[in-house]
Amino acid sequence: MIGSDLTLSPFGAEVLAHLDTQLRSARSLLDAVLRQGRAIRVPDVDAVLTGLAEIESEMERRAGLEHDRARLLGRAGDTLGIAAHMVTLDAMTTLLSPGEAQAARTSSAELRGLLEEIGREHRANRALMRQELAFLDHLMRTLGAGGSEAGTYEADRRVHATPSTPSAATLRVLDLEA
Repeated sequence: MIGSDLTLSPFGAEVLAHLDTQLRSARSLLDAVLRQGRAIRVPDVDAVLTGLAEIESEMERRAGLEHDRARLLGRAGDTLGIAAHMVTLDAMTTLLSPGEAQAARTSSAELRGLLEEIGREHRANRALMRQELAFLDHLMRTLGAGGSEAGTYEADRRVHATPSTPSAATLRVLDLEA
């Protein structure tokens, strides 16, 4: 966050405002990913789908932020006489006052930490979803609603039955006759 006692240059104000917007977006994305993880664990399909929509929406917003970031890097690169993709945070801070530079470093470190946490949680959610889908695939095979070849639950949520697969009515999952 930008300190109230910090006098900002126009470029410094833009950089710090952008970092602040990035932080708000990352916090929102982390919140959505965490809520989705809880919904997967319950399981609450509606909440999982709602979480997915929230994550997609935030990712679209982040794409716009990346455009703004590229513009800022381009301006810094022009001033520094280097290509935008070569601009590092350290190089950019040479264009800022010491207070602005410290605020930018602090915000950037927090942003990196949030993005790492989002990545970890997202990977965990993906692993949980794979487990859930593997269970559904096993269940569908057991019940005889076979998929395209051996009975699979496909990613597009359609279950395909093959003529050679027995129906659920003819397959005995638990046979109580001795």
